[in-house]
Amino acid sequence: MNLFQKSAPILCLFALAIGLSACSSDRGKVSHAEFCKNKYVAAEELFKKQKYGRAQDKLEEILSLCAGTGYMEQSQFLLAESYFNLEEWIEARGEYGSFVLNFPGSPFIETAEFRKAISSFNIEFKVARDESNTTTAMRDFERYLSNYPDSPLKDSINYYYGLLVERMAEKEFQTARLYYRMDKYQAAVIYLKEFLEKYTVSKRRKDAFKIIVDSYIELDQFEPARDYLTMMRGEFADDDDMEKIFKKNEKNIASAEKDFEKRMKKDSKKKKEDKEDKEMTN
Repeated sequence: MNLFQKSAPILCLFALAIGLSACSSDRGKVSHAEFCKNKYVAAEELFKKQKYGRAQDKLEEILSLCAGTGYMEQSQFLLAESYFNLEEWIEARGEYGSFVLNFPGSPFIETAEFRKAISSFNIEFKVARDESNTTTAMRDFERYLSNYPDSPLKDSINYYYGLLVERMAEKEFQTARLYYRMDKYQAAVIYLKEFLEKYTVSKRRKDAFKIIVDSYIELDQFEPARDYLTMMRGEFADDDDMEKIFKKNEKNIASAEKDFEKRMKKDSKKKKEDKEDKEMTN
């Protein structure tokens, strides 16, 4: 190994020591509070320029180094806002949650709670998956309304909450329809009865009524089929497009009932013949 190879690590360490010394010297020229202020001003400027990723780096540094300087509250809120503007919803909800927990007396607390709920709402949702994201968002909105019952944002909250309820309705409807498609009509009926009782304004109510009537027909339970058809007719009496469906279902019930009676007569006749054959054999 030549002399340069031996001395290279030593030179690197020496250069690093000089660099650290220079940084320490620069840091020493300003107070800790001034250092944190400069960091925050730079982060705020980046935020205003919509350079949210770069702003986040500086804001996270402030949160790590600047406890007790008076810049923690603004930095935590601005960090949450950065994630919100980048539509990184999971991170945004987490940062707003930290803000609410750490700064309950902040003038930004109501905004933080609202945007925390909005972030929850925007987290990816798929009907076929677990609905935990939806229930979390519902709790966030419920908490907001509990804390701010007279908020001017109340109508917006109710709008978003209604969409979350519809998500839950859609998931339960899809489960019921799956059972129907699998010819598990009794299971479909159980789910759909609960659906109709629970989700009184869902856009899936028409479909739910149709499937529950068809399920009862398949189960040869014609009275419940007629009962739910009557309920559907009453609920959608003003919907002219539904009249064809009402008449079609009435015909389906009547036709299925006749077929059922024929089967019963045929089965009864066969049982009687089988009994007579058995008696003659004996």
